[in-house]
Amino acid sequence: MDKKRLSDEQIEIFLSHLLRFGVTLSATVVAISGIIYLILHGHETPHFHRFHGEKNDLTSIPNIVHAMLQGNVKAMIQFGIILLIITPIARVFFSIIGFIMEKDLLYIVLTIIVLSILMIGIFSGLGG
Repeated sequence: MDKKRLSDEQIEIFLSHLLRFGVTLSATVVAISGIIYLILHGHETPHFHRFHGEKNDLTSIPNIVHAMLQGNVKAMIQFGIILLIITPIARVFFSIIGFIMEKDLLYIVLTIIVLSILMIGIFSGLGG
């Protein structure tokens, strides 16, 4: 087996572990936080006749992290969702590194374009 093929397999294995770890970590954070939330607030009756928008502490990553460190369980759930969103982005980023190691210019450029589209969609608000 030639060295490049082994390198491809190692990169694929790393990326699969990255995705598996990210999704598992995200699901664990959301599940544990959700259970804690239900323990603390499961007895409350929701008031569907009144709409309350999300507070500022749960609308940006720094505020979510700050609220989470203060013990806000909703922020912990939000953080788990952020981990889920970051996981495929990390996969694309590490794919770029793998293609750089392989010196595959076409895939480097294509993957940078994909990462750029992801970042524009996330940070511009154009994604919905």
